[in-house]
Amino acid sequence: MIDLGDLLSTTTQTLSNFERQEQILRLVEKQQRVTVPQLCEQFTISPATARRDLDALVEQGRVQRVHGGALATRKAPPESPALQRAAEQANEKKRIAAAAAQLIEDGTTVFLGSGTTVAEVALQLQARHNLTVITNSLLVINALADSTHITVIGLGGVLRRSEMSLIGHIAEQALAEVRTHKVIVGIRAIDDEHGLTNDYLQETMTDRAILRIGKEVIVVADHTKCGRVSTAFVAPVTAIHTLVTDTHAPPEFVSTLREKGVRVITA
Repeated sequence: MIDLGDLLSTTTQTLSNFERQEQILRLVEKQQRVTVPQLCEQFTISPATARRDLDALVEQGRVQRVHGGALATRKAPPESPALQRAAEQANEKKRIAAAAAQLIEDGTTVFLGSGTTVAEVALQLQARHNLTVITNSLLVINALADSTHITVIGLGGVLRRSEMSLIGHIAEQALAEVRTHKVIVGIRAIDDEHGLTNDYLQETMTDRAILRIGKEVIVVADHTKCGRVSTAFVAPVTAIHTLVTDTHAPPEFVSTLREKGVRVITA
């Protein structure tokens, strides 16, 4: 059955679907929230067309759908190099790292990923015994270099200088050969709907390979990463078992993750 509103919209609109959706996105970002009736009036389109435009933007991860309209997605800001980030949320990172380190038992094998919070976890493990640590992070290798009672296995790969990490095909091939009791990784952004995302497309496949090697996946992320979305999709939140964050994480975000079966530890 032909929607008369859509027919009227088709005959009167001068914008392509793409152009209209881009204008709708700019409106959402400006106002933080729009409603379907508002879009109908502003763009002379039917409610069905407005809803389809919003659904298309949701699929692209550019807006968040709510009843009757849409909200602006909280985007993670561009990430500075790891060594520059070390002082950001330093106290929160130390608390998160201490809590995450308590989840690692002596005698186990653990993968430690890249990022400043994971590097703090490595520092917390320096005095431990009988651990095997596999990593693609030069920061982790450096932190554990003098811990002779810890076996450190470094992956090969292409150096990502901003993160001091090794990524790419060689790293992924090495990951296919190992298994660990636990994986501890950082993430650029984590959202209950859009999952785990980072801001570097070339690293996505390496991130996914890392998540596959552990019996338990632990994400360490301070509150500035929670409820945010970045550029490249890595995995849904259900791909992880535990999130260790700080007490400033948004309560609604924490509750939603717990409802999805993710254990959330606040430190």
